[in-house]
Order: sequence, then structure tokens, then C-alpha cells
Amino acid sequence: MRKFYNKIMERNQIIGFILIFATLMVWTITTSPSKEELEKSKHLQDSIALVQQITEKGITIKDTTKAVDRLEENSFKGDTVSSQEKTLKFGAFGASAIGIEKDEILENELIKIVFTNKGGKIKEAKLKKHYKTIVDSNGVETKELVKLLSSPENKFEYALPVPEAITKTVNTNDLYFTAEKKGNSISFKAFAGTGAYFEQKYELSPDNYTLQYEINTVGIGKILAPGIKSLPLFWENHLAKYEKGTQFEQSYSTIYFKEKEERRDYCSCTAADTKDLSNKNIEWISNVNQFFNTSLVTKEQAFTSAVLTTIMTDLKTSDDVKIVTSDIKVPLSNPDASMFAMTMYVGPNEFDRLQAFNNDLEEIIPFGSSIFGTINRWAIRPFFDFLSSYIGSKGIVIILLIFLIKMLLYPLMYKMLFSQAKMGALKPELAHLKEKYKDDTQKQQMETMKIYREYGVSPLGGCLPMILQMPIWYALFRFFPASITFRQEPFLWANDLSSYDVLFMLPYEIPFFGAHVSLFTLLWAVSTIVYTYYNMQNMDMSANPAMKYVQYLMPVMFLAFFNNYASGLTCYMFFSNMINILQTVVTKNYIFDEAKIRQQLLKEKDKPKKKSGFQAKLEEAMNQQQAIQAQKKKK
Repeated sequence: MRKFYNKIMERNQIIGFILIFATLMVWTITTSPSKEELEKSKHLQDSIALVQQITEKGITIKDTTKAVDRLEENSFKGDTVSSQEKTLKFGAFGASAIGIEKDEILENELIKIVFTNKGGKIKEAKLKKHYKTIVDSNGVETKELVKLLSSPENKFEYALPVPEAITKTVNTNDLYFTAEKKGNSISFKAFAGTGAYFEQKYELSPDNYTLQYEINTVGIGKILAPGIKSLPLFWENHLAKYEKGTQFEQSYSTIYFKEKEERRDYCSCTAADTKDLSNKNIEWISNVNQFFNTSLVTKEQAFTSAVLTTIMTDLKTSDDVKIVTSDIKVPLSNPDASMFAMTMYVGPNEFDRLQAFNNDLEEIIPFGSSIFGTINRWAIRPFFDFLSSYIGSKGIVIILLIFLIKMLLYPLMYKMLFSQAKMGALKPELAHLKEKYKDDTQKQQMETMKIYREYGVSPLGGCLPMILQMPIWYALFRFFPASITFRQEPFLWANDLSSYDVLFMLPYEIPFFGAHVSLFTLLWAVSTIVYTYYNMQNMDMSANPAMKYVQYLMPVMFLAFFNNYASGLTCYMFFSNMINILQTVVTKNYIFDEAKIRQQLLKEKDKPKKKSGFQAKLEEAMNQQQAIQAQKKKK
């Protein structure tokens, strides 16, 4: 009986132990913290550790509390970055490496600038009076406000040399700055201890696109590497597309800069380029699109060095026309109390606004160099602006400008047409020469020159006036695609005089021509051929018949080039041709009298002639050439 009882007791004890163990297991599972609670606990321990570390470095309790609050906010967002790792990586700036990104805004009637406290930099600049044209695959256009500096890949960061940091360098783009806004100015501070900070301060002008920008270093001399004399600034800007003609826009976008006591210079516009300006004093650096720019202009001190780079993009796959970078050295006199003042310009390439800087910044507008740029800047531009102040339509202003220029140049035009009329009056004599020396071209040319000299006719008289007009024509060639005055200004069928006009779209793209047809370009080509044909009626091209066909081929060959050019220029060229044709027809039919011109030539023939040095040398060269030809025939 006892044995049986003992067996029952042993079995009950085993069952009891199993039940107790099972109860303990259930209690442990149901009362143990979740994964999220464990992470919160870990972050809380990290916060306490961070408080101890940064308090030892001299940061106030107020700043420490802010840092812990930011850390706890991140913990609820699921950010598992260790605060100790932040402190080790960023040294004294460890507390500023923790935070939440927030935007701040400064604006006036012209521009709205969005800043971010992460990096204390501009996140986006929206121009309120300028629009970007977007063309879809069907050629339909829509508009939206131009936004500069809006690419998320842009960088504007200072590299602070901090020896106690693991990386030895703290980039300001990794720091969360404390923002303080007053009126139309804002200050961003990255704290590094009691009273120590790195500050970036911006103040927006009330009626301009300029920002007064300065950096301040306060009490960080012990934090930065000893002997620091400059801070590296890395500026990367992805220049976005704003115009219809992106190929054209790309060729006008680059980095401009100006060294002290030197003229402005720039990186290549048509290829990738690098300018090494080590140990050079640089007054300003400007990232330039065709009609907009973002410039960094120094005030009392210049940048002490820079390396500027431009990178070409594939326009078919990229949203940018170019990527430009600047590695700049900003002088730093005293890390404990240093201020470096600059001005930022973020806006359109408006000549008067840029000229107000009084440091040649207006020369980023590519009006041309040498005499052509001078004509554009100080003659055509102010004259056009004067006319625009009275006439609203830029197209009408272009036509009026053409008319005034043609009237000013009419004396040259008159001389050219009069020379052509005299050559036309000598057609009977020239025809006789052709018949007499039809088998001897050299002799025919010599006798032709003698007749011209005998009757006082200069064959160059029709060319020289045109040559004298070339500087004005080439200046206008540079003026129209560079001046923002014509941007998105409509006229007739063209909706943007700074870009090409579209008669109709093609179903495919033709190399060097494009996927559209410009009506102004077609009209210019046709009018050029008509004008050429009319002028050729009174000209003798027997000496060089090929030139006759070249003059007809030239406008056809240039169709591909001007098809993508600014419609303001092709509009100018078309109406210029029409006025040329009108002046020519009126002058030849209503001003010139062929009978009187013939009588004048006969009187000129009877006068004694004296050979000019040029004529004597020309005849001598032709005689020598004729003698050589005669010797060849004998052999």
C-alpha cells in the first residue's frame, strides 16, 4: 500500500512541476517588452549617455534638453542611429547632427525663397514673374513658374575641419541648424558647445533678387583644426531646363567668374571643362543658364582659391542642361570670431540689376566680346529699351528698329546700288568683250578691269557697304538669343521671340534641323533668294559663274542652323530683307535714271586717268598670269 501511495505522490509532483513551469513560461511571454519597447528603452539609455557626454563638453542644459528631445522624436520615427555614433562622427557638433528637417521662407514681390534648416541653405527659389515653358510630345505648351536651385541633388556645404570627429571633417549639409527669423532675414546656427556656433545669415532685399549673405564663426577656435586660414565651400548646381530650345540653352549655360583686376572669364560652353584658380583672388562666381543665374559675390575680401568644373549632360535623358561645381576657399581670419560677407543674386539676367553690382557681373550676359559686345551693350540694348518704353509689342519694336537702322545705313545702300547701276550701264561694252575674247578668260578679265577703270566704276563698290554693315548684323546675331527682353514675348505666330517659332511639328527629328519647321526661317530663306535674284540682274558674273549659284545655295544651307535659332533674329532677318527689297526697287526704278548714268559714264571716260597702286599691281599680276598661260599653251 505504501509503495502504491508513493508512486501516486511522485506522479503528482511531476505534474505539479510541469504546471508550475508552464505557468512561468506563459507569464514570461505575456509580460516581456515588445521589440518597439526595447528600442525605445535603448534610445532612452542613449539619450542619457548623450546628456552625460555633451554636458561634459560644456553644452548648456537647455541645449542638451533640445538635443535629447530631437533624439526622442527620431526614436518614435523609427530612426535607430546611435547618439554616441553621432557624437563620435561629428565631434562637438554631435548635438546639431540630430534633428528634424524644417523649411523657412523669405519672399518679396519678385521671389520666394525656401530654406531648409538641414545645412542652413536654399532649398528652392521661385521667381514670381518668370515662367518655364513645357512642351509635351504633341507640341502642346504649358507654363509654370521658374524654380532655381530646386534640384534635390544640389549641394552647398562647408567642410569644417574637426580633429576630434572620426572623419576629421564635418559637412554642414549633415547638420540641423537652429533657425531664427526676424522680418526678412533669417539666421541658421549649428551649435558646438556653450556659446560656440557656426552661423549662416541671409537677408532678402525688399525689391530685388539679392540676398545679403554672411557666415560667422563664434567660439569654435578650439574645436577646429589649429592654423585654419580658410573654409572649403563645395557648391554643386544642377542647371535645369527652362527653354524650348534645350540644345541652344545648353550652349549658353556655364560658370562665369572674375579674378581681381582681371576681366570676367568662363568655362567652355560647348564641352566639359575645368578651370583651376588655385591661389587666385576671385571676386565672384556665377552659375549661369541662358536667361537666369545664381551668383556668389564677395564684398571686402575675395575668395582665395577655386576649382570650377562644368559637366555636359545628355539632353534626351537628363532634366538638366549642365552640372556645374565649384570648390571654393573662403578666408577665415579668426575661428573664434570671424565674419565673411557676401551677396547672393538668384534671378534673371537683367542687365541693369547686374550692372548695379559695379563689378562687371553684367558681362555674364553673352552679348559678345570686342566691338560686337560693345555695340550690343551700349548701343542696341539701350536703344531697344528706349523704344520698348513706348511700344508694348517687342515684334513691332524689332520692325521699327530695322527701319531706323536701314534709314541710317541708306547712304551706304545707295552707293552700293549706284555702283551696280553703273555696272549695268556698261553691259554693252562687257558683252562685246565676252564675244571678242570668248576663248581667253584671262584676257577677258584684264580688259574688263580696263573698262571699269576707264569709266570710273569700282567693282568693289557694291561689296564695301555690305562689309561695313557686318558688325551691326553680327551684333544683332548675338543680341536676340542673349537678351531676356525677348523671352516669352509673342509676335505674330511666334510665341517666344527668344526661341524658335513652330509652323508645324515633324513626325521625326532630322539631324541638325530638329523636329519642327520655323516659318520665319522659311520666309527669310525665300526672301533672300528673291533679293539675290533681283540684284544679280545687273551684275556680271562671267568671271566666276560658280559664285552665282553659291549665293542661291547659301540661304538653303543655313535653313538647318536658323531653324533652331531665336525667332527674334529670324524675324529681324526676314523683315530686313523685305525693307532691302523695297529700298532697292524704289531706288532703281524711281531715283536712278539709266540715261543720265550712261551720260555720266561717258563723261568719266573722257577724263584723264591715273592708275592707283592697287590697280597697277592687279594689272601686273594678271599680265604675269597671262604670260604663264601663254607659255603653257606653247609647251
